[in-house]
Amino acid sequence: MTTDTPTAADVGAVATSTALTPYDPAKFQRDQARVSRGFWTKLRRVAGKLPFLDMLLAAYYCALDPATPLRAKATLMGALAYFVLPVDLIPDFLTGIGFVDDGTVLYAAIRAVTEHIKPAHRERAKDLIQRKLVDAGKPPAA
Repeated sequence: MTTDTPTAADVGAVATSTALTPYDPAKFQRDQARVSRGFWTKLRRVAGKLPFLDMLLAAYYCALDPATPLRAKATLMGALAYFVLPVDLIPDFLTGIGFVDDGTVLYAAIRAVTEHIKPAHRERAKDLIQRKLVDAGKPPAA
């Protein structure tokens, strides 16, 4: 007897094989442009409210690292672009829950590409937070 209902193994195999999303060069370029235009502006505005600031910055530095594989960059850029979007599933202005969706998307992307987020990316994020450059009103030098 066959069934059209997928099993947990089927769903897991699909999720693992696609690493969240198939690579689409056009989408990657749109996400990259959106992040380039709005990441630091939004980050300065909301940094004090983000419990996942360190993860967000480590993902950002990993996505910009030339040594990061393109598929991992695309996954991270998609999550970073979602963070930058002015309208998302749960509006950011809702106190206490506004960033739950952003954090969830970021967490899923990081889990999918975790082996590519190197200690250097995490250290650079930690250094930026400690020096409070995020709150100083300008992005750090590349």
